[in-house]
Amino acid sequence: MLTAVDHVQLAAPPGSEERLRAYYVGVLGMTEVPKPPVLAARGGCWFRAGAVQLHLGIEEAPAGGGKCHCRPARKAHPGLRVTDIETYEARLEARGATVTWDADLPGHRRFYADDPVGNRLEFLEPVV
Repeated sequence: MLTAVDHVQLAAPPGSEERLRAYYVGVLGMTEVPKPPVLAARGGCWFRAGAVQLHLGIEEAPAGGGKCHCRPARKAHPGLRVTDIETYEARLEARGATVTWDADLPGHRRFYADDPVGNRLEFLEPVV
């Protein structure tokens, strides 16, 4: 029986950890969670805010060489429930993020924004 979503993992290119920390901690107000040593060796970052966990995993170049093909999904995304959605909009826009509002989900206010490596994030707040 499923009981909860433990975390959502998103892809990130090699060397992007500092940009991710600046965004997820500095902009979104999440806390970085230390990775176990065996996993920390792979790079990437884990973040938490309450029960929400986002893992950013480094997507390396394919075996045999070549360039990393880390491309964020255009449609797939985590939906992050927030309170005071206008505050999140202002925080993101003040730091140069583009916010795209979407009114198509009844009973919610929501917008989308990309993280520094292009992962799509949905921010939503139920309308009471």
